[in-house]
Amino acid sequence: QVQLVESGGGLVQPGGSLRLSCAASGSISNLPTVGWYRQAPGKQRDLVAEITSVGNINYVDSVKGRFTITRGNAKNTVYLQMNSLKPEDTAVYYCNFRRNWPLKYDYWGQGTQVTVSS
Repeated sequence: QVQLVESGGGLVQPGGSLRLSCAASGSISNLPTVGWYRQAPGKQRDLVAEITSVGNINYVDSVKGRFTITRGNAKNTVYLQMNSLKPEDTAVYYCNFRRNWPLKYDYWGQGTQVTVSS
């Protein structure tokens, strides 16, 4: 069974930076689409950024120019560099690995808290 483990969250002042990491244990079949999602209290979980299996990168408009998603050298790692953080970025951040073909899977991490506050 594959498990995703996030790290790197914490408390940061507005304008600061954090780097989130996500590592998958176990065997990942084929190159997945990897993504970061976030969920603020009382809100739904939304996509922040993703890299598709063919290399396309997508960001939600509110983080464009501030956040950067990258894969690690191994296909089982993904990072999210977050700069110029704002209080509205406060949320629990989750990583996701998914693929629909030839083998379907959809794995989630347990989440890491990011709090942006002075």
